[in-house]
Amino acid sequence: MALDILLNHRSIRKYKDKKIDGDLLQRIFDAGCRASTTGNMQVYSIINTSDIKIKQKLAPAHFNQPMALHAPNVVTFCADFNRFNKWCRLNNAEPGYDNFLSFITAAIDALLVAQNVCVAAEAEGLGICYIGTTTYNADKIIEVLNLPKGVVPITTVTIGWPDEMPKQTERLPLEAIVHEDIYSDYSEADIKRLYKEKETLEVNTQFVKENAKETLAQVFTDVRYKKADNEHFSEGLLKVLKDQGFM
Repeated sequence: MALDILLNHRSIRKYKDKKIDGDLLQRIFDAGCRASTTGNMQVYSIINTSDIKIKQKLAPAHFNQPMALHAPNVVTFCADFNRFNKWCRLNNAEPGYDNFLSFITAAIDALLVAQNVCVAAEAEGLGICYIGTTTYNADKIIEVLNLPKGVVPITTVTIGWPDEMPKQTERLPLEAIVHEDIYSDYSEADIKRLYKEKETLEVNTQFVKENAKETLAQVFTDVRYKKADNEHFSEGLLKVLKDQGFM
């Protein structure tokens, strides 16, 4: 059953105008919090936003993607050492978690919980979609959600009852992903063979044409994830980490 849920995953961006029952949502979050966590510290927080006024404030940070506004629940998963640090100090223990490694630790915990929540939601017939803009505009999300020092948003997931059933997006063959015993680097022939199916899919050839590019790779490097944008958002995120006490 769990394998079927994972194998049938697809991102849902359109949702019915129907609330998620509170008890169901609590069970889903409870399942999420059973995820593995570093040292059982649980250095993460989940912020469930259903208030339309707050969603309207969050939407610009997510480039005003419709699902960020219209999904019943917009859930932000945060790396959170604030709570753990307070617990330490209340118990005569001085925390030493104001560093980059601790941020990575908490970010991993937050992502593990996020994926558990997503699988649990899909098991109940709900649809989900990760929003990839959270770390781009972490400073704006911090402001809207009133996140204190020691807390950084890592990813956002929209959850709701699906109002669409899109085709699954393609995946590279396992041969491209799974290495046995040690990492086996790719030859030029390997790369061409492993990416051939992806490059020749109609949806991707159309993507290349619409963006007036020669190759699918150029769509990624020149349009979707440009070097200048990556550097700009990197600077912003590093500033957030410093401001939030992780650098």
